[in-house]
Parts: sequence; structure tokens; C-alpha cells
Amino acid sequence: MAKTGGGRSGAGKTKGGRGGDAPVSLVPASGIRAGSEPKLRLDKWLWQARFFKTRTLAALVIEEGHIRVNGTPVSRPSREVGPGDVLTFPQGRNIRLIRVLGTGVRRGPASEAQALFLDLDAPVVTPQRLE
Repeated sequence: MAKTGGGRSGAGKTKGGRGGDAPVSLVPASGIRAGSEPKLRLDKWLWQARFFKTRTLAALVIEEGHIRVNGTPVSRPSREVGPGDVLTFPQGRNIRLIRVLGTGVRRGPASEAQALFLDLDAPVVTPQRLE
């Protein structure tokens, strides 16, 4: 019996699979004309920057009004953010203060996601033990 095209085939595959040669998916804020900065949906940006495990979870937190963009409460996941915007939102027991540095093209590894933002929170300092 002849095999029909329902299964996986080698067509369209690249040699080496998901190798480490993938380009960085950061769209930098510098070098872009004023007014033409790339924008991305807030829920998608939070997911790509790995603050939330799924876009659905990010959208729920946004819809509940727990996120501020540049100090203004936001309740629409479709609100666009771009380089220079400051986000304030709860994550666990902490309140995060983040400046958007760029928009991503994909949800890549954590090292790639860290290039999308600048953490404006003061570093947590553990008290020194007295002797």
C-alpha cells in the first residue's frame, strides 16, 4: 500500500534542527527614527520577556487591572508597548518595575528575554550578620 502524505516528512527541515545559530530576536530602540519605534501587544511582550508562562495568564492579569504602563492602569491586553515604556506589575510577592528596552520577534531563551527589559527595582539586600 502506498503511503499518503499524512505523516512527517523530511521536506522543509533544516539540517541540524534547532541549533544555536538562531539570530537574536531583539529589535533595539537605538537607531530607529522618532515615532517609528516598534510596538507590541502588552500581553505578548510580557510573555516574550518571560514574566508570565502563557499569554492567557498575562492577559488575565492585565484585564484585572493589575498592570500600569507609564503610571496609568491598563485593562486591555491589546495595549501596545515599546522601548522606553515603564511597566509596574505584581509578580509573586514582589512588585516589578520594568523599563522596556526592545520588542522581540519570538519567545526565545531566557538570555534573549533579559535583553528586552531593564529591571528598575532596587536590588534585594540581605542583612549582614552581626559578629
